Amino acid sequence: MRGRGWVVKVTRGLRAVPGILREDLWTTAADPLPRRGGPSWLDWLPAFALPVVLGAVVLFIACADKYAELYGFGQGVGTLLAAVQSVALAAALFRPVPAWWAITAVTVVIAWFRSGAVPEATFPWSGEGLTVQALVLFLLALRTRPRIAAEVLAISLLVCVACRAFTAPAPVPDSDPGLVISVLTTAVVVGTALRGRRVARARLVEQQELTAEERARRTLLEERNRIARELHDVVAHHMSVISIQAQVAPHLTENPSDELKENLAGIRRSAVEALTELRRVLGVLRSEDALADGVRHAPQPTLDRLDELVDTVRGTGVAIATEICGERRSLPPGIELSAFRIVQEALSNVMRHAPGAEVRVEIGYHPDGLTVWVVNTAPDRPTPPSPGAGHGLLGMRERVAMLRGELATGPTPDGGYEVAAVLPMRHATAAATATAAATATETVEDPV
Repeated sequence: MRGRGWVVKVTRGLRAVPGILREDLWTTAADPLPRRGGPSWLDWLPAFALPVVLGAVVLFIACADKYAELYGFGQGVGTLLAAVQSVALAAALFRPVPAWWAITAVTVVIAWFRSGAVPEATFPWSGEGLTVQALVLFLLALRTRPRIAAEVLAISLLVCVACRAFTAPAPVPDSDPGLVISVLTTAVVVGTALRGRRVARARLVEQQELTAEERARRTLLEERNRIARELHDVVAHHMSVISIQAQVAPHLTENPSDELKENLAGIRRSAVEALTELRRVLGVLRSEDALADGVRHAPQPTLDRLDELVDTVRGTGVAIATEICGERRSLPPGIELSAFRIVQEALSNVMRHAPGAEVRVEIGYHPDGLTVWVVNTAPDRPTPPSPGAGHGLLGMRERVAMLRGELATGPTPDGGYEVAAVLPMRHATAAATATAAATATETVEDPV
């Protein structure tokens, strides 16, 4: 039974061979070389085409005389056969499979219909014809799949054997079939190897791009995770206040109605339930946080701690000037937290990327929001190499987008760098709450 199954598989494989060959070789299409980061090979086509065309012209001249005189085809037929070979060589740049069919047909015609004794060591090809055959096979292997190149090589060698067996001139030329086999095989192997190398490099570039995209995505999720943790502290505080106020409100009203007590009790229950769920989500967000408990549960910073932050950075040797514009007042926690973090990230970037630079920090209070401006001068010594992409600018953009504000960053004319952010008051609380909830859901479903 096993032997019979093996025979069945072999039979099916042999039956499939004609279909495979028809699909691979009866086509005018060619697989283009995969693109890399630089120009496509089509951009270099004029540089490739010129030497190929010049070589085709030289081979045409050499083959036309040989076919006309030595092979006995006459001037007209010899010129036609040489022209077909030369045109096929040039066409192999665009349509390698049809070009191979053309030169194979010319090879059979020359071997079958020659009228003179041809003492060629490379019969059924002349020396020039073998060169054309090898070049076409090389271009075909360079532009098609390895399976097609192997099929073409096998058929070319079978044509060679058949022509030598049935049409070889008498006396038989003193030839070495190993020379023909080695030349054609080398052409296909080199072309296939170059194509494989190009394909491998293209796949490596694609993988690097995918890795970079995945790294950027993970960085974005990490930053959103961090922002969500901070905002959940703010939201949880407000929910606690709502719960306490709803509990105290009936005692502050003289003879409250039953409907009022019931509504306030419902508000308190909803606030407590929401606070419980927030604590659960916050526990998930902090489950992989490596910070110590004291730091983890510390209150979120506001602009009241700006002087403390500036003094800490000054202690590292950075010259900082601060200015507060407008009447300083209490702002929604989301705006204060975002403003503090933007200043913190900007100062961190100065310490990392602009050693010796002077920094100016301006906070502007306006009726409709807050402006943050941090600018530094050019560094006074070479900047150390960056260890990699950080989260600073990304975090700033996420915080400003959360508040529907505006952020502008970039170099200054004197070689420094500036960060300018506008944090509007409108929608600040709603945007912070909605973004925190959406980011927490996204992070829980696809944790970083």
